[in-house]
Amino acid sequence: MKQLLLFGLLTLQFSGFIQAQTGSLTGGEAFDKKWIRTGQSEMAYYVVRNGEMLEICSFSITVQSTAKTLNLYTSLQFLNSDERWIDTSISEATTLNPVYRSSYNKDRSYSLKYGKTVTGYYNDHKTRKRTPVHESVNGFYVDSYLYPYLLGALPLELGYRTSLNIYDYMHGRSSNIKQVKVQEVKSGIYKSPHTDDHKVWVVSVLEEGTGDKYQYYIDKESRRIWKIEVDAKGQRIVLIDKEPDYNPFTTKFNKAATLKLITEGNGVISGQAFARDNQAGIKGIAVLNVNKKQYAREGTAIVLIPYTDYFKEWVELNDAGRKKGKSYPLHKEATECIKMTTVYDDEGHFEFVNLMPGKYLLYTEFGYIHKATRTEVIGYTDTYINGAYQGTSENTTSYSYNANVSAIVKKIVSIDKPGEKVSVKLKKTL
Repeated sequence: MKQLLLFGLLTLQFSGFIQAQTGSLTGGEAFDKKWIRTGQSEMAYYVVRNGEMLEICSFSITVQSTAKTLNLYTSLQFLNSDERWIDTSISEATTLNPVYRSSYNKDRSYSLKYGKTVTGYYNDHKTRKRTPVHESVNGFYVDSYLYPYLLGALPLELGYRTSLNIYDYMHGRSSNIKQVKVQEVKSGIYKSPHTDDHKVWVVSVLEEGTGDKYQYYIDKESRRIWKIEVDAKGQRIVLIDKEPDYNPFTTKFNKAATLKLITEGNGVISGQAFARDNQAGIKGIAVLNVNKKQYAREGTAIVLIPYTDYFKEWVELNDAGRKKGKSYPLHKEATECIKMTTVYDDEGHFEFVNLMPGKYLLYTEFGYIHKATRTEVIGYTDTYINGAYQGTSENTTSYSYNANVSAIVKKIVSIDKPGEKVSVKLKKTL
């Protein structure tokens, strides 16, 4: 996929604002610098096939600014692969005139210096051939990597339209200048899975020459790009902001202290995981010696979570969010402080060691057999006394059957003093 599509879509999602508030492009178009922000962001890249969205890669974007330049750095990481694409774009801070561009992947690399003449080189890593770049360019243009970033800084409003000349380098092409047109700007809503609804400008862009169409969902208040939809040569692509800056937690996470709880103690939590089927007719009560234990199988995962204030808040958020269909994932540092073991025999036994005093949440899920009874009406009997109808009764039969069900067990366990050994039962009674 060409550079404009892969890299030019991602640059409006950053955390700190550049202080200058007004600016004018050399081409005459006004832009508002308060929307040009520095920081880091990430978007997911999906290909749409048969109505299904398949994520194929992820972008990490960093924007830095100086008094003279605006610098964009991008790393594109393909999923389930070591392949990575790295791009750099540098432009003048006050005019956004392009200064420098470089791009690298395993197949090729190039480096360009901008001006009235674009100079540089292109390296083909497969053939090991180096080709010089020398192209005269007339008039104002911006780097293709920068233009979506500029898009959000334009004076967007209902009915707004404009055109931009961009330089989009492709090896072997005689001219790399192309025009993109903002065809339509209208109001819309973006529904975030984390931060609910956002009022957006839906900006429709046409790339002349290729006919490729882009639709940007740009936040009206922050000018953050939430989503991009692309129709290019019969292929549909969707990019979605991963919202890595989203943090619903009020409790600060301390990785060092949390990790210490599960690695530097001498306490032990051991126990059994099992289920009892319930045929007693009373929920939560099984008949002893009749409803035998069904142990979690060998290899069943048992999870231990330090039940700190942070993890407690995480549990509470997910319990509340479940009613609204929301979930709150943990960030990477928090997941690294979760301990897991497995059942090591056919009687559901497990162990956790090296634990310090504190509270811990144990969690497991495993399958077992539930024996149920079903009653079915097979007929009716009418009752008469002295020829007078008295009523009708059902004729029924009952039969038993087995069903595979899942036992989900959570339990909070405390180690009260150093070296304490705590024995627990993770049991489920249906």
